[in-house]
Amino acid sequence: MSAPTAPAALQPARSGFRAGTGNGHTSAPTGDNPKAQDRAAQRAASHELLARMHQLEPGDRLREALREQVIAAYMPYAGHLASRYDPHAQGRADEDLRQVAYLGLIKAVDGFDPDFGTAFLSYATPRILGELRRHFRDHSWAVHVPRRIQELCLNVRPATETLAHRLNREPTTGELAALLGAEPRQVQDALAAGGLHHVTSLDTPVDTGDGTGSTLGDLFGTEDPEVQHVVERETLRPLLAALPERARRILLMSFFHEMTQTQIGAELGVSQMQISRLLAEILTALRQRVNCEATS
Repeated sequence: MSAPTAPAALQPARSGFRAGTGNGHTSAPTGDNPKAQDRAAQRAASHELLARMHQLEPGDRLREALREQVIAAYMPYAGHLASRYDPHAQGRADEDLRQVAYLGLIKAVDGFDPDFGTAFLSYATPRILGELRRHFRDHSWAVHVPRRIQELCLNVRPATETLAHRLNREPTTGELAALLGAEPRQVQDALAAGGLHHVTSLDTPVDTGDGTGSTLGDLFGTEDPEVQHVVERETLRPLLAALPERARRILLMSFFHEMTQTQIGAELGVSQMQISRLLAEILTALRQRVNCEATS
């Protein structure tokens, strides 16, 4: 599903106010703090516009104009929520996530009832986060991730920020698990899953500096079949050294010089049947000693 495109209404507010981070109710500013007074005035203005908008009938041109101003005023807040739930955000979420957050904001503005007695941000925040969670759940995972880990992955980032602010340091996995009500192993899985939203093709060109035009896949190592041969040779080396000279000569002629049993018998002055029996005895003894070495 493509992220919704913000309508033309979602432009900087023309009313000269910005949505504050408060609860959306009117409240008288206290004290002489200019910033606190400004935020209180912004909250009051936002609440007033919402109330005026919902007093008008749908389709009324003034209602639509007020709706545009309210949506534009709260867009920075929706973008802030999107950045908190984007594991790759560096202070600002990508365009797709911001569009999803804006969609949740639009639904909240249209569904809000000022007469119900609920603060607008208390009403809008879970709806915006719900849209973000649905987007992450249904469209952003490059591989299958269990639902529980998906939910934790969305909550790990804000939980980390909360604990870091509270503790003045980075929280441990155990502290995150306690706050999120999860097992430490689940939190570890959620942290690891944060990188599974995006994958890179193995055919992606990589600049290796030698002008060979290598791809990412070319840089991955593969299993070397000769490694097992090294293990086998090192295991047999002391066992072969302990064999009698005649047994070592028979193995050398059979497996390294690729001589037939008849040729080996002629070399040693015995029959082919004797060579066959001797080879069988030598190999059986070696297998038994290798098995003993492996189990000891």
